[in-house]
Amino acid sequence: MKKVWSVVLTACMLVMTCAGCGESNTPAAGSADNTTKTETSKAATSTEKKENKESKSVDLTFFTGKVETVDLIDSIIAEYNAQSDGVKVEQEYQADASNIIKIKFASGEAPDVMTTYENEYVDQGKYLDLSNENEWWDRLIPSMKESCTDLASGKQYRVCTNMTMAGFFYNKEIYSELGLSVAKTWDEFESNLQAIKDAHPDVDPWFIFGEAWHLGHLIEFLPHGYIKAKYGAIGAKEAMLNNDSSKLNWGDPNGAMCTFAKNLVELQQKGLINADVLTATSDNCVDAFVTGKCAMFSNGMWCLSGILEKDASMADKIGFAPYPSFMDDGVPVVLVAEDSGYSISADSANVDAAKDFLSYLFNAENQKKYAESLGSPSAFKDVDAKWAPDSVVQGVNDAVASATNIGFTNEKPAGFSGDDAGRLVQDLLAGTYTPEQFAKKYEEAWNAGF
Repeated sequence: MKKVWSVVLTACMLVMTCAGCGESNTPAAGSADNTTKTETSKAATSTEKKENKESKSVDLTFFTGKVETVDLIDSIIAEYNAQSDGVKVEQEYQADASNIIKIKFASGEAPDVMTTYENEYVDQGKYLDLSNENEWWDRLIPSMKESCTDLASGKQYRVCTNMTMAGFFYNKEIYSELGLSVAKTWDEFESNLQAIKDAHPDVDPWFIFGEAWHLGHLIEFLPHGYIKAKYGAIGAKEAMLNNDSSKLNWGDPNGAMCTFAKNLVELQQKGLINADVLTATSDNCVDAFVTGKCAMFSNGMWCLSGILEKDASMADKIGFAPYPSFMDDGVPVVLVAEDSGYSISADSANVDAAKDFLSYLFNAENQKKYAESLGSPSAFKDVDAKWAPDSVVQGVNDAVASATNIGFTNEKPAGFSGDDAGRLVQDLLAGTYTPEQFAKKYEEAWNAGF
């Protein structure tokens, strides 16, 4: 039996030896095998590279509430996506953006890039610190960088691309016909409205549209404007951030908020604003102004392009005026502020892609198109844009020089947005509240928002 196993083992060893000799003495077969291995390796590498490229693809979310820019941003996004290396940006527009963003933050679904901004979200660490993005800041007008600077930290969490002004747009032909001058006080303002109503019963002296954001702006520019002018930009910011009721006095029946409400209700009762205020839209407002059915309306430069698209000849008819003083110790004010601000979520997994997209959006060519489309001056020093006809630009410059300049209210509590405030104005105009009740409700909502 041992002899048998010995023979078997010897035979196996001979076979293995021959096999080894055969492999080493057949170069052709060996080359073919190596070629196969090389091709297999190349195919694997190619597949690996493809998989790596696919794994680097990024779906970037861009969130905005700025309806005037949706189409233009969509076109810029399409151009960016076509040239990007695996980054696909998708824009989401929400009319109620300031409230929708609360839900997104709360649910952990914050967009990568957003135009919504609240100071309280800065305090909560929701936004990425952009202070070191010198590629952007070096191009920005210094005053606009200052407007983007958080008061408490001294850092920047958003970048604005434009400046904007807001006040009253008015029909210069109607004013000239009736010999009216731009009002500095509320009494003068109401007198102008009444003169227009008496001379043109079919014309709405002041057209107000009932969209929440627009009504919220009336609060920012009038009662908030009074606080900003009275205490100065820094003083007003501190009063709002600290919720200093001794200065804000939102619920005071003799304060700015209640006085604003009384004035608005009085104009409504006298028929000096449009009867369909609660259902009217921004498009309705533009149509009424272009067709001569309204004499004036409140808005910012962002509405200018829509007016001129409807009727380019309106350029010579557009006047621009500050908001008149409506408190005894008040002064006329006009909004001069940053516009079109962009922030990146601190929790974004795509920070590099977000910065790359914003750099593309911020390039001079895109910003020239943006400024001219929006009808708003660029905040970048290297962008030369003809944002409005010369006659409009001159009127705006005159208004800015004649009144106290105020900014947006970024210091309002995140739990009480501008849209929320606008809905309270809707209730006021619907008769739900008296002016005194409105002021109290506003104060309660403001305090609860903190």
